[in-house]
Amino acid sequence: MSVDANTDATSGAGVEGRDDVLLRVRNLDAGYGDLQILTDVDMDVFDGEYVTIVGPNGAGKSTTMKSVFGLTVHMGGNVRFKDEDITGRRPEDIIHVGIGYVPQNDNIFPTLTVEENLEMGAYILDEVPKDAMEAVYERFPILRERKDQKAGTMSGGQQQMLAMGRALMLDPDLLLLDEPSAGLAPDLVEEMFDKIDEINEAGTAILMVEQNATEALQRCDRGYVLANGQNRYMDTGTALLEDEQVRQDFLGG
Repeated sequence: MSVDANTDATSGAGVEGRDDVLLRVRNLDAGYGDLQILTDVDMDVFDGEYVTIVGPNGAGKSTTMKSVFGLTVHMGGNVRFKDEDITGRRPEDIIHVGIGYVPQNDNIFPTLTVEENLEMGAYILDEVPKDAMEAVYERFPILRERKDQKAGTMSGGQQQMLAMGRALMLDPDLLLLDEPSAGLAPDLVEEMFDKIDEINEAGTAILMVEQNATEALQRCDRGYVLANGQNRYMDTGTALLEDEQVRQDFLGG
């Protein structure tokens, strides 16, 4: 049986005793305006780990990610990154500590070229790191081919790759991905997941919210299931897929 909400955020998932925690969320309450969405959410991501958040619509998945990146109203609890308290900090401060974020929508500058979008990913630096741009082009060859094209004229899959590439320009330790496969044609979804695998295998930790729960859990190290703004289950991706209760309640049986 997968770990339920009443246990530690990592207990029983093969990570006990690890001391390389990158992101630690504890007792997080957050929302928008006066509306509280999250209640006592706990979550960990270890160095180089690939973690997925799944759950029904309205569960608080994207709100959790936005809260890590300082895009919600903080109402309680804390967020620590590399043992530094980043609770309630603004996004423009958080990118400096090594976290990149790719939102689900409005994640590119459509009137700028591909290369200009990538340059915007490094706007906090005095000059654009050419080695970082070359690394992005090697990761996503289509972006090199289209570097002078207006980003808004690219396909949905290409735009999503551009959004991830821009977030990688600062070589983050942790990359937050909100619904990366949303709106993609079925034949592009697997390619997108393959690219995320490659980013993780190169050493970048991943925290991802994903509607395609089965595919995401097959690929990740660990998964968290949220419901009604609270933790429900946490375990390895494989264990969650094999858990009958999780399948019935959250994965369509």
